Amino acid sequence: MASFQFLHCADLHIDSPLRGLEADPDAPVERIRNATRDAFTSLVDYAIEQQVAFVLAAGDLYDGDWQDWRTGQFLIAQIGRLSRANIPFIAIQGNHDAESIITRHLKWDKPAHLFPASKATSYWLPEFEVCIHGQSFATRRATDNLALDYPEPALDYFNIGLLHTAMDGRPGHDTYAPCHLEQLQSKGYQYWALGHIHTREQYGPGPWVVFPGNLQGRKIAEVGAKGAILVTVHDGVPREPEHLAFDTVRWHRLIVELPRDAEEDDALDLVRSGLSEALSRADGRLLAARVVLTGACRAHTTLSPDLGAVREKIRAVALSCADPEAIWIEGVEVSTHPHIDAAGVRARADAVGMLTQAIDAVGFDDIRSDIQDYCRAMLDRGGDLRKALGSDHPAVKVLADQELTAEFLERARDLLLARLVAGE
Repeated sequence: MASFQFLHCADLHIDSPLRGLEADPDAPVERIRNATRDAFTSLVDYAIEQQVAFVLAAGDLYDGDWQDWRTGQFLIAQIGRLSRANIPFIAIQGNHDAESIITRHLKWDKPAHLFPASKATSYWLPEFEVCIHGQSFATRRATDNLALDYPEPALDYFNIGLLHTAMDGRPGHDTYAPCHLEQLQSKGYQYWALGHIHTREQYGPGPWVVFPGNLQGRKIAEVGAKGAILVTVHDGVPREPEHLAFDTVRWHRLIVELPRDAEEDDALDLVRSGLSEALSRADGRLLAARVVLTGACRAHTTLSPDLGAVREKIRAVALSCADPEAIWIEGVEVSTHPHIDAAGVRARADAVGMLTQAIDAVGFDDIRSDIQDYCRAMLDRGGDLRKALGSDHPAVKVLADQELTAEFLERARDLLLARLVAGE
């Protein structure tokens, strides 16, 4: 059988809308918004330079039923580059692009191929002795096990299944086109090119069943290197798949555990060290980082009262590490706790102990509406502040009952207790 290489990508989400960037005037908005295009362009560049046999895309080329033709025209232009290099781009539609006007009305010229949604079909590449089987989603909610009706493997061919699925379910992803790993492994194909799950997973060999993850991270939940899978087939036998990074913006969550004796300057030094290390691993990409400070430490009493000041200090640290074009602090979370004997303070017979006991007696439900009223008043004072902050801001979440939890109240109590003790 033939020897060749191919690329497997999924979840391109080209021109996916990014929310909340407007709240930060220093955010590199255009660079982040162009990241999905830049990543796909990089993949196409690589495919042409290395002359891979073909490129597979396992769904979600776009986000939703978009009206902006420029998104589709960009994709067609990149597919055209592959076609002129005689590299087929073979794809299916997933849940996000199933009903896309762009996909329905823009024609793909050969050798590119988009699998229909009516039923699972096969697409042959005889020059490589490859047969690819796939089916697009007809609607956004494909709840049937599509893999059950995929064609039987073609004899004496390298068989690939192209499927957009959550398999038996993954946190944060709707369970579309459900199936089981064992079902895919027993089908008789040599490789399953999957999409829908935005983190990389692979199972194998015999056969390889692979989620490449999305091509470009779009938010802080999608951290780490993102890209596609390079598959090398030698005499009809696939070697272990290789992940290639094509992202141009690298999302990173830096968790800094502060020791008990850490002061604010110590915390900033540890942040500087962590950001420097993350920058070195980003390999020249824009690093979009969220810094999370944790731990029971002395610095809690100076960090917690003014989160805005902490954010600005950490942004200053980031700028001391690298050029503004190389790093952007997406957000800062202060999840530290006071370095005090809380139980001992509560047991005291003096005024501090009595006040602490009185605070403990306050029921969470007793002050829920007061906290929400306060957040509403502060946000309403800012005019369009609520819209600018976006739905992920803690104050906005409090109003929506998404973040007003018992833990929220406990942190407020800890901060008050720490300040009471510090003021003695």
